[in-house]
Amino acid sequence: MPAKPIGERTPPSGPSASGDTASAPGLADTGPTRTGPHAVEVPRRVGRMTGYSAFPQLLFGLAVVAILFATLLFQGVDDNSVLFYIGVILAFIATALAPIVPWHQVPRLLIALPILDIIAIALIRQGEPLIGAGLLWVFPTIWMATAFGLAGAVTAIVLVCTSSWSSLAMTPGDITIANLPALVILPTVLAFVAVSTAMTAKRTEAQRVLLNKQAGQLETALGRAQDQESRLAEILNAVNFGVVRFDRIGARAMVNRFQTRLQDEVGELSDVNPALPVWAEDGLTLLQPQDKPYIRARRGEEFENLTVWLGAPGTERIALALTSRRLYDHEGGYDGTVLVSRNVTSEINAIRARDDLVASVSHELRTPLTSILGYLDLALDDPGLPPRVAKQLTIAQTNGDRLLELIADILAASRDVNRTMVLERSECELREIVDRSVESLAHVAAERSITIVRHDEEAVPLFADPFRLRQVVDNLLSNGIKYNRDGGELSVGVTSEGDTAWVIVRDTGIGISEEDQPKLFERFFRSDLVRNSTVHGSGLGLAISRDIVRLHGGDLTVHSVLGEGTTAVVRIPRGGTE
Repeated sequence: MPAKPIGERTPPSGPSASGDTASAPGLADTGPTRTGPHAVEVPRRVGRMTGYSAFPQLLFGLAVVAILFATLLFQGVDDNSVLFYIGVILAFIATALAPIVPWHQVPRLLIALPILDIIAIALIRQGEPLIGAGLLWVFPTIWMATAFGLAGAVTAIVLVCTSSWSSLAMTPGDITIANLPALVILPTVLAFVAVSTAMTAKRTEAQRVLLNKQAGQLETALGRAQDQESRLAEILNAVNFGVVRFDRIGARAMVNRFQTRLQDEVGELSDVNPALPVWAEDGLTLLQPQDKPYIRARRGEEFENLTVWLGAPGTERIALALTSRRLYDHEGGYDGTVLVSRNVTSEINAIRARDDLVASVSHELRTPLTSILGYLDLALDDPGLPPRVAKQLTIAQTNGDRLLELIADILAASRDVNRTMVLERSECELREIVDRSVESLAHVAAERSITIVRHDEEAVPLFADPFRLRQVVDNLLSNGIKYNRDGGELSVGVTSEGDTAWVIVRDTGIGISEEDQPKLFERFFRSDLVRNSTVHGSGLGLAISRDIVRLHGGDLTVHSVLGEGTTAVVRIPRGGTE
C-alpha cells in the first residue's frame, strides 16, 4: 500500500469565512450571510425573509389560483364579487413582486408582502364569504411570526382580527352562533399558530446561532490542525533521519522525505522486498524475515536503537539504528506505530577506527613499558642503591604500574567492543574473592587513612569466572578509595539469598551529581569534578565491570549523593546466567 507523503494538505472544508455584521433597525444582528466572495453582506434574518418572499409567496399565489378556478367552476362569474377579484389581483401582484424586488436592499419594506397578503385574503373572503378563504391567513401569519418573532406574530393577529371583525361589522344583521368561527375560533387558532411559530423560530434561531458559532470554532480548529500538520511535515522533512508511521492494521500511512531517499538507495526493509538481506548488530547474523525491524514495527512491537546492517559482509555496507514506538488514540486504544531510522554508518566506522587506533597505540606502548618496569625492578633489587635514588625509582615504578593498568583497561575496552568477552566459569567462593581484593588494596587505603570495614559475612559459593569477578571487585574498591576523602570509610559486604548473591561497596567520598549518574557506564566518561581533580583514571572501569556482571546474568547499579558518598551494588546469580 503506498504511503502518504508528508506535506500534502487537504483543501479546507466547512463554513465560509464571515466578517462584521451588517445590521438593520428592528432586525436581529446575528451576523452576515454571503453568497459569494464579493457579495453584499445582509443580516441572516433578512436572508430568511427574502427566502420566504420567493418560494412561500409562490405557494400562496398557487393557493389563490386554485380558489379562483374552483370558484369559477362551481359558481361562475358574479358581478357582485368585485372585492373577490380585487383580492385575487392584489395577491397576484404580491406574488409577482416577491422574486423581482431586491428585498435585501430594502429590508424594511419586506413587511409589505404579508400585509398585502392579509388585505388580499380579507377582500377575497369579503367577496366570497362561503369559500372559507380566511384559512389562507395562516400563510402570512406564519411568515411574520417566523421573520419578525413575537412582534410579527402580534402584528399579524391584530391585522387578521381587524380584517375579520371589520367584515362582520359590515355584514347586515345580528351576530349569531354562525359567526362564532370568524369571531373567535379563527383568530384563536391563528394566535396559537403565530405564538407557536414565533417560539419555534426563536429556538431555531438560537440553535442556528449556536451551530454557526460551533462551525466557526470547528473551522478555526481545522485551520490550526492543518497549520500544525504543515509545520510538522516541514519539520519531519527537514530532519536527517527517516520516519515511517504504520496504522493499526500495519499499513504504511506516512513517510518523510529522508526515509523516501533512504528507501530509494537501499530498498525496503519490510516484506515488500523480502529478498533484501538484513544483518544483525554484529554484522554477521542474517535476520529472518519475521525479525526484520519493519516487520516487527508493523506487528506493533517496540524497540529502541536496534542496529542492523544492509549489505553483505566484505562489501560496502550501511548501518541503521531503528526505534519503534506504539501510538495511542485519545481513548488509549492502539493506533499503530512510528518507526524512526537513522544512518549510523559513519558513527560506527568512526568508533571502530578510534578503538583500532587506541588498541594499536596501547599495544605498542605496552611492550616497551613492560620492559621499563622490568628494569626498574632489577634496579630496585640492587642492595647498593642509594636511598634517594631508590625512592625516585619507586615513584617511577608506581607511575609505570599505573600507566600499565590504564593501558590494560584501554585494551580490554577496545577488545570488548568488537567481540563478546568469554567467561571461564568454575566453582568459586565470593567472600574469598572479596578478601583477596581487600588485602591487595589495603596499603593504598592506609596511605590516606581510609578505614575498610568488613561486615559479618557468610560463605557464598557460586559458579562463575573468579578472575573476572576479581576484576569487578578490584575496580569498585579502587574507586571507593580514589574518590573517598582522607580519613574516610569504605564499607564492603557480601551476602546471598536463595540463588542470588550480592556484593555491596559503600564509601564516604565526594559522590556523583544527579546529572552525571546516567553517564557513569559510558566508556571514557569522567565527570567534570573528577577531571578537575588530581585523581587519575580512564573512565572505563565501571563500563567493563558492568559488562562482566551482565555476562554472568546479573547487574551492577550505582547510587550516589553528591558530597555524601557512593554505593555500588553487584547482583549476580549463584548458579550461572539467569
